[in-house]
Parts: sequence; C-alpha cells; structure tokens
Amino acid sequence: MIFEIDNVELYFAEKQILNGIYLKAETGKITGILGSNGSGKSSLLKIFFGSLTPSNKLIRIDKKPFLKPLFTSEKIKYLSQDSFLPKQLTLSRIFQLFEVGWNDFTTLFDTFSKYKNNKIDELSGGERRVVETFLILKSKAEIVLLDEPFSHITPVYIDRIKDLMREEKNQKAVVITDHMYRHIIDVTDDLYLLKNGCTHLLQNPKQLEDYKYLNVGSI
Repeated sequence: MIFEIDNVELYFAEKQILNGIYLKAETGKITGILGSNGSGKSSLLKIFFGSLTPSNKLIRIDKKPFLKPLFTSEKIKYLSQDSFLPKQLTLSRIFQLFEVGWNDFTTLFDTFSKYKNNKIDELSGGERRVVETFLILKSKAEIVLLDEPFSHITPVYIDRIKDLMREEKNQKAVVITDHMYRHIIDVTDDLYLLKNGCTHLLQNPKQLEDYKYLNVGSI
C-alpha cells in the first residue's frame, strides 16, 4: 500500500512553515525525515495523521484521494513526542487494552519482565518511550508515524527498536523522524530532508552535507 501526502501548505501567525510538501510512504519501506529544529517535521506528521489542519493538503492511498483525517480510520497510528499512556494503569493492563502480547515484548526487552504489574508512571521516561514505541509498531495499523522514538533511550534498546522496525515494515509503512540522524540514516529505505519549508528526497545520505544539514565529513 502506498500513502502520499502532497501540496501541503502550513502557516503559523502568517509565517509559512511548510510549502508544497510531498512525501511518500509505502508498505515494505521505512521512510525517514530529517531537518533542523523548527523546520516543521512534527507538524508534517500531525498533518499526515490528521490532528493538525493546514491551509492545504492532499492525501492519497494507492493513488486515490483520502478526504477524511487518517486518524478516523484504523489505518494509522502515531507516536507523538508526548506520552500518551494512562499513568495509573499497569503495564499488563495496557498491553491487554492494546491487544499486544506481553511475552512478545519481554522476549525482545527482557529487563522489563519485572515491570508487568507496575504502573506506567513508575517507569523512567526512556522506559516509557520503549513501551510506547513497541505498542505503536506492533499495532494492526497499516502506517505508523514515529516522532523521535529514540529520545532518552539507551543504545541497546535503540538497536532492538531498529530491528523491530525492519521486521514490522514487511506489514506496514513506517515513517520516522528523529534528531539522532545516524540512526535515521541506518534504518531508513527512503530519506527526506525538510529544509526551507520543502521536502527533498535524497539519493545518498552525503547530500545532507550538500544541503548543509551536516558539516562536511560528518558521514
């Protein structure tokens, strides 16, 4: 399945943030978005999800326009930068509600076994991020949007999450943005740079230096 968002225009207080944006995500691929702070990466994901209304946009699924917000369907899940899990629920209850296997989770993240009956607010910020990212990736959605999933997570967990993304992309389209550019470059099949309100599909990560997103010699 192919998801496209096209001709996006977004203004905040008469300042144009996004201008004619195009982005494509498809089943079997991880699509990455890089850009400097304030470039509009999170806003673009929210527009794709449907929780932010721009001046203009067009979403297509398999080349056919989809006119409703995507979040009204079961096709999409979105990991925002803010925690979304109810703080007073235990992890075992949360996994039941999301219909995701606890044993599947602890097989990959064995150190969490001791937290089964703990409430989510008893975990550290990084641990909560691991749980949230796993739940989104293992959902039945056909497309998942991940906004900075690696934030505050230890390197060993990041590697396991990247492996999980590679596994889950076989059933869904994955779109990811994060300031940790090396991990984005490592895990993505298609890579966009968001700069000056426009997206640029990169043929080679070295182009990040050409666009002055990275210093020469960074890659």
